[in-house]
Amino acid sequence: MKKGIIIQGSSRSNGDTGIVVSYLKEMTGFEMVDLNQREINYFDYDFNNNDDFEIIFKNIVRNYQTIVLATPVYWYTMSGIMKVFLDRISDYLYKEKDFGRMLRGKEMAMISCSNDDDRVMEFPLPFSRSAEYLGMQYLGDIHTWVRDKELSQEMKEKINAFALKIKN
Repeated sequence: MKKGIIIQGSSRSNGDTGIVVSYLKEMTGFEMVDLNQREINYFDYDFNNNDDFEIIFKNIVRNYQTIVLATPVYWYTMSGIMKVFLDRISDYLYKEKDFGRMLRGKEMAMISCSNDDDRVMEFPLPFSRSAEYLGMQYLGDIHTWVRDKELSQEMKEKINAFALKIKN
C-alpha cells in the first residue's frame, strides 16, 4: 500500500466534504490536512509569505506518494482555498526548485463533493492538467454528494472503489 495524504480544501471543516474525506481516510489509511485549519496566503511573486504552506508542502513532497485533493464544488469550480493551495505550488517552481521537482513521479487524485450528481464535465480539468504539468500521474477523480449528513450506500461503494484505485 502506498503512503498517501488527503488535502481537504473546504470552508467548513465538518461539512459535506469533511464527511466524504473522513470516510475516504478510513478506507485508505491516508493522513489528512485540513486547509481550513491552516493559514495559507495567496501566491506572492516576491515570496514574502509567512504562513503554513512551506511546512505543509515540504512535508507532502518528502513523505507521500499519493496526494488526493478534496474540494467542494463552489460556483462550478474548486473552492477558493484549494485554488490558493494549488497556486502556491508555484513557490517551488520559482524558488527552491528541488522541492518542486520532488512532485515528479508522484500521484494525484481528486474528489469533489456537492449536494447532488451535478458536477460539470470540465471540473477535473485543472487537476488533471496540473498533474501533467508537474510531472505527476493523475489517478482520476470521482464526484460525491451527501444527503442529510449521511453517505448513501451508493456513495460508500463509489468511494470504496476509488480508495482501492488510489491506494494500490
